[in-house]
Amino acid sequence: MNLPFFKFHGTGNDFIIVCNRDETFIQSVKQRQALISALCKRHVGIGADGLILLEEDQSSDFRMIYYNADGQEGSFCGNGGRCVAAYAHMSGFVRKKNMVFRAFDGKHTAEIVSYSGGDYMVSLGLNDTAAPRQISNERYFVDTGSPHLVLFDDDISAMDVEKKGREIRNSPEWTPGGINVTFAQIDKKNKLRIRTYERGVENETLSCGTGVVAAALAAHTFQAPGTDEQVQRVVDTPGGRMKVSFTPAGSVQDLITGIRLSGPATFVFRGEMND
Repeated sequence: MNLPFFKFHGTGNDFIIVCNRDETFIQSVKQRQALISALCKRHVGIGADGLILLEEDQSSDFRMIYYNADGQEGSFCGNGGRCVAAYAHMSGFVRKKNMVFRAFDGKHTAEIVSYSGGDYMVSLGLNDTAAPRQISNERYFVDTGSPHLVLFDDDISAMDVEKKGREIRNSPEWTPGGINVTFAQIDKKNKLRIRTYERGVENETLSCGTGVVAAALAAHTFQAPGTDEQVQRVVDTPGGRMKVSFTPAGSVQDLITGIRLSGPATFVFRGEMND
């Protein structure tokens, strides 16, 4: 099989993107999982945190199917959504700057804010979500298209994210599906920093879009619950900086609306994988 592919990353969160408009990508679940896992392996494969198929969709500009690095289909991926939007524009699959695509959790909007060569700035719309739910002191559950447990700490730089994240991700509390674990820190200048352990990758990633949004929502709830003004928040990850904007829920029964995630999506290289 000759498999043309494109490699993109969103603040270090990297993806293999394959155009599957003719639906010729492997249909066998077992074979597909094995191939994707092999392609995503560092050092011996292309190397990526996940693989994305772009397909035709009758009700939107395209469909995004996201697979984790272990080869299993994943839930929504925020950085992957921004990267596949950049790819759709760069390849000419979608020629307009504002687009709508369908993903695991429904339809999303994306805007190509700016681009130069393979460097894109993409704003992604996320679905409305329930307010963060407090699990215990400074621990919040947030579903931003992918479930996250957000834990606040005074110094995440010294934390063993891989060890602690794996323990929580596999704990009985979150079986059978497991959970993404985002460690967040608010410094003295009110800056928000995060590190995320991603299920499916089973390791810390340089950035996680849904984790960035989850932390921003939890941080706002932790600092100033109950306001209804538009919030804009800068979030730093090990791979770079992103911005989150949203309208907070007026009460715990209301939904958080107008959620957007903005940041860079960068083309790395293209190639072809042969059997």
